[in-house]
Amino acid sequence: MFRRHHIFTFSILAWVMLPLHAADQRWIRVSSDRFIVLTDGNEKAAHEIAVRFEQMRAVFGDLLSRSKPRMSQPMEIIAFSNNNDYVQLAPPQTAHAGFWLPGEDRVFIVLNLSQPDSWRAVEYQFARYMLNYNYPPTPPWFDEGFAQYFSSLYFTPKNTELGSDPAFNPAHQNQAGSVKTKSFAQVLTDSAWLPWPELLATKNLDAIPAERRELFNAQSWILLHYLLKQDKMPQLGQYFGLVEMQKIPVDQAIQQAFGINTAELDRELKDYFHSLLPKLGAPVSRSPNAPPVPPPVNQSALPFSLEDIGTSSKSVPLPEAQALVDEMELRVPERRQAAFDHLQKLVDDEKTETVIAHRALAWAYVQKGETNHAFEELREAVRLSPNDPWTRFGLAQASYHSGQQGARVQGLANMMESLHIVIGEFPDFAEAYNMLAWARLAGGGANAAVESAKYAVQLAPRSEQCQLLLAQSYLAAKKFNNATPILDRLKLSQDPAIAKTAAKDLTDLPFLEKYGIPPEEAKAQQEEAKKQVSSDTDDEDSEEQEPAAKPTSTTPPVDKRPVKFLKGTLLSVDCSKPPMAMLSLSQGNRTFKLRAADYKSVAVIGAPEFSCDWKAMPVNVNYRPSGVLSGDLVSIEVH
Repeated sequence: MFRRHHIFTFSILAWVMLPLHAADQRWIRVSSDRFIVLTDGNEKAAHEIAVRFEQMRAVFGDLLSRSKPRMSQPMEIIAFSNNNDYVQLAPPQTAHAGFWLPGEDRVFIVLNLSQPDSWRAVEYQFARYMLNYNYPPTPPWFDEGFAQYFSSLYFTPKNTELGSDPAFNPAHQNQAGSVKTKSFAQVLTDSAWLPWPELLATKNLDAIPAERRELFNAQSWILLHYLLKQDKMPQLGQYFGLVEMQKIPVDQAIQQAFGINTAELDRELKDYFHSLLPKLGAPVSRSPNAPPVPPPVNQSALPFSLEDIGTSSKSVPLPEAQALVDEMELRVPERRQAAFDHLQKLVDDEKTETVIAHRALAWAYVQKGETNHAFEELREAVRLSPNDPWTRFGLAQASYHSGQQGARVQGLANMMESLHIVIGEFPDFAEAYNMLAWARLAGGGANAAVESAKYAVQLAPRSEQCQLLLAQSYLAAKKFNNATPILDRLKLSQDPAIAKTAAKDLTDLPFLEKYGIPPEEAKAQQEEAKKQVSSDTDDEDSEEQEPAAKPTSTTPPVDKRPVKFLKGTLLSVDCSKPPMAMLSLSQGNRTFKLRAADYKSVAVIGAPEFSCDWKAMPVNVNYRPSGVLSGDLVSIEVH
């Protein structure tokens, strides 16, 4: 059900819970260039939904001068045509028109098609999503202000309208259409504004007291409103350079970038806000049968009309629709168990079994940490559809989570193969490149990991996880000068885990530069050397004691031998002296003897674990030479 597009494919699914089981239920898939709409409604309504999302993407690009905005994480948009079905599945406290479900693999958007312009309920989150993949990291006020401004987006038959009060977005309205939150116009009128240096210097939204958050959001909104309307985005770019790169104080950066001081900026913004007040009134009805909409503030021509975008339609089997809805429901904590139970029923019946149901169950098992069960479901999914990209992503994700939890990575080579299939379908999928970098790094390919991690960071410039993996790949590749500035930034991260890891990597860096391995690996080698010395001593005749050994040096032993690559045939494995293993490999007329000090700790690619029964099989190995035809094994890839 997946097809290739320029950016990503989006699925919009309309599903009615009880009628879904009806034999005459009709489902169609309506596709535009970048979006797919799956619905049990009519083709015209599905066409409009696809075009609205195309228009939102285009407007984002116009606002921030991005000619080809990226969407580096796939979306699945599920739209219910019946209000009761939507309410039954919507998490508590969600908007009556739609909600957004973020995830590690995909974003699910759920819409209530019984409400007019339901797509508007996710405008705020859509803006945040687009910023993540198309704009460098910026302070909280910019992200919040831009997303709030974007959430006023409204389309008429001829115009694009922006700039109205965000409180009138459907996401802030109850079932009766009344505004649930105080309008920004009220907040800015009734409150003493926060000092701009304080607001602009804020690094962590969680540090803002709850009673001041509403004012922070409103001021951020009016500031972005002003910057966009007054064409001051170039000056804003200069300001960011001064503050973020040169670390110039906020007051000084405002003066240099905008040519005015902070007090003058405050006056300009308040004057601008008061000039807008007459336009920021409550929604009005523009025609007798149309829902109320905010009065226009800023108008421009549509990027394209509903008629300018062509679509095609195709029927969809009923079991696929059931499984897709369950796949989404797994992400809603209150619905997870019910969705899981229903998926089990689907896969138990040959008539309703689908690849979607198996891969969804696998996702649920991964979240529970039960990767063995996840692999069982994924094997069944592969049996049904070997090249389904989401099944392949599930295989990679299960291996990744297994490795992150400290377990031996299962099928590293298969993980990389699966990710190549995923990337072939979704060429801008940032997380797929990030996991590919991780797999390459785990397999000993540091330089290859660097290339994948660099592309992941390019696709997701705000992802600190991607940046951290890039820095660690640079460290493994001995490119210390490339890693250091990244780690310097990440040690100041608001994420405690990332900050801690970056700080530790920086602390270990001098040791790594000097000895070529991190302290933990050096300590492990030292422990192994002690065990070997002890073992050799025990084997000697007790009556022929040698003089006491010299005290062990406080400097950990460092193996400075280069790592070499060998492609050949594994002849045999001798594990008669565990945990040591001796491997015999042939390459042409030469036979190599490679020693694994502890075969259980050898990095294995292409098999779940090292096996003493391997023989007569092609392999690729990395090893440190100890002689012309001998050495110590580092990693092995079996075929």
